[in-house]
Amino acid sequence: MADPTTAFFERLAAQARSPLLRNQSGTLRFDLTDGDPEECWYVTIKKGEVSVSRKDRAADCMVHAEKALFDGMVAGEVNATAATLRDALTMEGNAGLFLFFQRLFPGPAGAESDKPQAGYAKRRP
Repeated sequence: MADPTTAFFERLAAQARSPLLRNQSGTLRFDLTDGDPEECWYVTIKKGEVSVSRKDRAADCMVHAEKALFDGMVAGEVNATAATLRDALTMEGNAGLFLFFQRLFPGPAGAESDKPQAGYAKRRP
């Protein structure tokens, strides 16, 4: 069975289009460390069209985190914004692109919906 990060990126690649990113374009590189060597994921977004590869090249937004932390984010156990505020996740470049991308992460277990969402706060009517 694939680890949570690999499963997340494989699902994203298979989906190929994300309505949550329909107005966004850019590239993100995720550098995840779990000892040596570093794991790298490269995501290209063109108006909601998404492609995923393992390229190790410059991107509009470069995200650095421990693999275990990122596994928690893609499993809905860790809030990406909170991890950034704690400096557990760092970024270079266009951080706004990552703010949109984090909408693809699932909410916490037991949330109102298991659909990806932006942050964990519920909207009030």
